[in-house]
Amino acid sequence: MAKRIQRGATINATSRRFALPQTMADGDWLDMQDMVDGASPPLKTSVTVENPRTILSRNSSPDVPFDRSINPYRGCEHGCIYCFARPTHAYHDLSPGLDFESRLFAKPNAAELLRAELAKPGYRVAPIALGTNTDPYQPVEGEWRITRAVLDVLAETSHPLAITTKSDRVVRDIDILAPMAAKGLATVCISVTSLDPKVARTIEPRAPTPERRLAAVAKLAAAGIPTYVSIAPVIPAITDHEIEHLIARIAEAGARHAFFIPVRLPHEVAPLFRAWLDTHFPDRAGKVMAIIRSLRGGRDNDPDFFTRMKGQGPWAELLRVRFHRACRLHGLNLDRPQLDTARFRPPKGPQGELF
Repeated sequence: MAKRIQRGATINATSRRFALPQTMADGDWLDMQDMVDGASPPLKTSVTVENPRTILSRNSSPDVPFDRSINPYRGCEHGCIYCFARPTHAYHDLSPGLDFESRLFAKPNAAELLRAELAKPGYRVAPIALGTNTDPYQPVEGEWRITRAVLDVLAETSHPLAITTKSDRVVRDIDILAPMAAKGLATVCISVTSLDPKVARTIEPRAPTPERRLAAVAKLAAAGIPTYVSIAPVIPAITDHEIEHLIARIAEAGARHAFFIPVRLPHEVAPLFRAWLDTHFPDRAGKVMAIIRSLRGGRDNDPDFFTRMKGQGPWAELLRVRFHRACRLHGLNLDRPQLDTARFRPPKGPQGELF
């Protein structure tokens, strides 16, 4: 049996964007450390409690279909090498590399803050997105259950929500999500980037296997929950050949909607991704980056609105044609569920009674 890859990033350099010092251990020092102390122990995950003053993050981006989101955690133990949220760890003087996937922050007061926010007299309801930055169902959710507490508040107030995750742990909460979906209040999107276990284990080392995610899609769909599948990101010369097969499996599992996004490499993600390519795909590293640059207007990353999620040029157009053709063949994306905002009622309890 192949050895499971434990972490995604191959380096842990400190970001220079905020003028932080960057250090690098040289080979002689590492040799001496191994001789004196032995090999370094496996990297363990730590969780620090964070007590923010607000829990709703708002945005005005024209590229995403929501204007507010909740992220119960900072950092993500799934360790996806392509994760566009990695650069946010630099704000904490931590590395977007291994620190991002091993030094996590949890917000145990998220549900309390949400309840207070929804009780404000000026609050205007619109769908809340969970999992837009880091995964709300990453492994630590099994212990902390912060996402579950947030769902309880949203169910109590009949507030619409949309979940994005690459974990089958979401099926734990079908007892909350199915009744909400029956009232037009919930959708779930599962991310599946590859059906190849070896590839998935390399790019998303601590995420559930592709088959477990597809099984979660089937359970969610069977429970009547509108279920999307995100083929995101598509990595040229590594996963792009799987588009048609992925869509066939998505439809077979019961999902009725899908979308894709070409790989994005903002800020510190680009050097992390390059180092990962050199380690795991040295035979095609140059080819992969050449195609990505062709998708991104000659750059490693395109940060511009309207094009950053789609890509540009012949490669981007070819991906779109293949994707839409496969979706038509398998009957996906024939409609789009609309979340109901008319059912919302402010929360009961001390905060709600004040207003």
